[in-house]
Formats: sequence, C-alpha cells, structure tokens
Amino acid sequence: MEVDAGVSKILRRNESEIPHEVSARDFPPNFIFGVATSAYQVEGAASEGGRGDSIWDVFSHTKDGFGKVNLEGVAYYNKLIDALLEKGIQPFVTLYHWDLPQKLHETTEGWLKKDIVCYFASYAETCFSVFGDRVKYWITLNEPLQTAVNGYCTGVFAPGRCSDRKWSSYGDSSTEPYLVAHNQLLAHAKAVDVYRKKFKDTQGGVVGMSVDCEWSEPLTDDLIDKAAAQRRLDFHLGWYLDPIYFGRYPESMIKKLEHRLPKFTDDEIALLRNSIDFVGLNHYTTRYITSSMSSEENTFYYDQEMDRIAEWKGVTIGDRAASEWLYVVPWGIGEAVNYITKRYGKPPIYITENGMDEEDTGTSSLQEVLNDSERIAYFKGYLASVAQSIWNGCDVRGYFAWSLLDNFEWAQGYTKRFGIVYVDYKNGLSRHPKSSAHWFADFLKDRKSAV
Repeated sequence: MEVDAGVSKILRRNESEIPHEVSARDFPPNFIFGVATSAYQVEGAASEGGRGDSIWDVFSHTKDGFGKVNLEGVAYYNKLIDALLEKGIQPFVTLYHWDLPQKLHETTEGWLKKDIVCYFASYAETCFSVFGDRVKYWITLNEPLQTAVNGYCTGVFAPGRCSDRKWSSYGDSSTEPYLVAHNQLLAHAKAVDVYRKKFKDTQGGVVGMSVDCEWSEPLTDDLIDKAAAQRRLDFHLGWYLDPIYFGRYPESMIKKLEHRLPKFTDDEIALLRNSIDFVGLNHYTTRYITSSMSSEENTFYYDQEMDRIAEWKGVTIGDRAASEWLYVVPWGIGEAVNYITKRYGKPPIYITENGMDEEDTGTSSLQEVLNDSERIAYFKGYLASVAQSIWNGCDVRGYFAWSLLDNFEWAQGYTKRFGIVYVDYKNGLSRHPKSSAHWFADFLKDRKSAV
C-alpha cells in the first residue's frame, strides 16, 4: 500500500536527533539510575509471614486480612531497605502496585467507595512512620489507569469487574472505572497531605505518583486524527494529572462522559491541587491514533471511551517486542516527556518504568536466553531519547529500567520476560544476569569513571 506523506514524515522523525551513541555521561551528575520491580510480581510467599490474600491472589486463583499492622511484614521490608542502603542503593518505594487486600475489597468494595481514601491514608501513614527515616522517595500509586480500566472496565486485571457477563458476574464498565480513578486521586492526595503535615519537616522526603502513557501519534496530519491523539492523551495522562495540576478533569473527558464522570467538591479540589512533588512516568511504546470515524482501510481494536488505535496495513510504527501491544519506538518517550513538561509547567520527572519483553518459548538454551541484544538496543534508543529531552530543557531526574527480574506479568502470567536477570522457573528459581544486565552495569561504570 502507498503510505501517505503524513505517515512517512512520522516514520522518519528524530532519526538524526541524537548525535552519538548514548552514554551515562550524557546525563546530569545527580541523575538517578535504577531498576524497578514490584512486590506481588517477585516475592512469592503468598501465605507466609502473616501475609493475607490480595485481590490478585483471588483473581489468579492462588490460594486474609486487613486492619492491623503485620509486624512480620514490617520486619521484612526493614531488612530489605537496610540491605539496599548498605549497598549504596536509595530505595524508591511504591505504596500501591495493584495488590489491594482482598478483605478490603470484600467488606468495603475497595476502590469503588470513598472509604478507601481513609484506609489508604492510614496505610500510607504507617509506612511513612516506620520506613520514612530511610526512605526519601515515595510513590503513592503505580499506573492507576490500569487498575481503573483493566480492573473495572475490561475485567482482565484484578478484581476482574466488567459489564460483560460472559466474563464477570459483577461490574459496570460504563461507570466504575471513573469512580475508581476518582477515589484513587483522592487517596493519593490524602496520603500526600498526611506526609506534608506529619513527616515532611523531619524526614525531608518527596512524594509522587507514577502514571503510564503510551505516546499517541496522529496517524496522519489531518486535524481529526490530531484531535483523536490529543483525546487519548487526555484519557491517559490528563485523567490523573489534570486534576492535580488544574483541579479538574480534561474538557474532552467531561464532554464525552458527561454525568458518568464524578465531580470534585471545592475541598477536594484544594486537597488535589499540587499534591505531587514529581511525576513518575511509566512508558514502553507509541501508537498511531486515528478517529473512530476513519476509513475501514485501517484495522483497529477498541480502547474504552477513547478513539481507535490504528495499525496502517503494511506499515507499523516500530518493531514489535513479544507482547502484541509493545512496539519499539525510542522517540516516543521523548515526546511524552516533552508533553508533560509543556502541559504541566516543567515538573520534575522520573522515568519509573521502561523496558521490553521477550517470549518464553521454553525451548531455548540458557546461553540463548541470556543474549538479549534486542533489549540492549531498546535501552540505548530510549535512553538517548530521554537524554535529548533533558538537552531540550525537560527536568528529568531519573530512569528505572523494567525490570530487575523476570516475573509474574499479571494477565500474561509467566509467558513474557521483561527482566535483565533471567529467572529459571524450572530449576529452583536460579538467577542469571542477561547481557542487558552486564551492559547496564558497564553503562553506569563509565559514568563513575568520569567523576
């Protein structure tokens, strides 16, 4: 198929913006590099150490509790934090990475009710109190969009609620995602308020929230596609960041959802405004976006309440990783960072997740699976784009690769591997650094040698 000029321009963009292969020396001296992971995805021990079921334990059929502090859990994380600090590693701690206690979901309806705001604030205060003498970087929520949409709209994530009765016996996809997001925002703001009032002066830390965003690129230069791409950004970033920075949801959401979108009270707006010290950005990929009224010459899949994600026949926006949604488009992370910088007044930004996966075929040798050259190329390209955004004036202060270990990838189980360290599931969970782990170590050593 002949590709239109607008698409050709997109494909050629940014090919020559980075003048040389990226190195750690291209980043500011105080720039933080790290590797990310999450508790539910790597810890195991589902019924040990006083741990109760979470909504993911029930949803994924692994087989309780809430209300009191689990002292064994506190001891575990105290040891983990101390071990990191002994190695010179500063922990960035996320309070919520999707694993809501099942009892809280059963007895209070979890994120669907405003009661969750006080529960979350109490939990956050406990964490600030017992860990805040050593933890200086806090993230309240990780990818709240995924909880709202996949947990309460499509039903493919815990707790699995949606309107499709073939999939779930409970849920209303037309209203519940917006209630959940609303309560998540208020829970975040309340936790930040607690920290600033009770702990900030003595502990000196900062609190942010990690939002996920696929960069939305208009399929063509037509105004209708540009408007569609902007709407999708509104439904990704704007859904959570606009209330924090502007005290309201994006106009495109208000117009499209009308009465289904909850309203903030004046007191809630005051609580929300500027309730963030930094933006955590989880970014993996970029998509073409076109209006849902565009030609049937394109193939689509539906993204709830948004426009269509388009794959032009014969033309993709980048090479595809193992997951069908993940295209390798390095310049997209720079576009996302530039957008956040311009729209929200140059906030501090940490890239809190970025990486690619490979398929676990179960047939490759250990030597083959450790040679992840495509992941190295991915990191090089995306880091170069981040460096470019810093040179352009964006306040990016850190980058965390996803992920430290191969792990449980939620609805995809153990079929996809994002880790820079290979976990041998068949042989005692032994760990083997992949080529990307060695590359990342050398990348950081080069920076250290320049100091």
